[in-house]
Amino acid sequence: MEKNYNMDEKITSQKVLETVSSYKTKSNKDLEIALEFINVEFNKTKENLLKLTDHLDKLEITYNTLLKEYKSRNVR
Repeated sequence: MEKNYNMDEKITSQKVLETVSSYKTKSNKDLEIALEFINVEFNKTKENLLKLTDHLDKLEITYNTLLKEYKSRNVR
């Protein structure tokens, strides 16, 4: 399903929610549009999570490095 829907169609999350809530009675075109919308949102969310995970890992490493140095200076 590698269709790229024209952005002029203005697919809204409300339209997708309507399709999801009554998918049994929706047309195949409506189902395709909803599937594409959900797939794009899924991939964006996954990409953001991966970036945030990488960022969090780097923050943790930096914090631990600074903490270790701080503690080594304050040994009495």
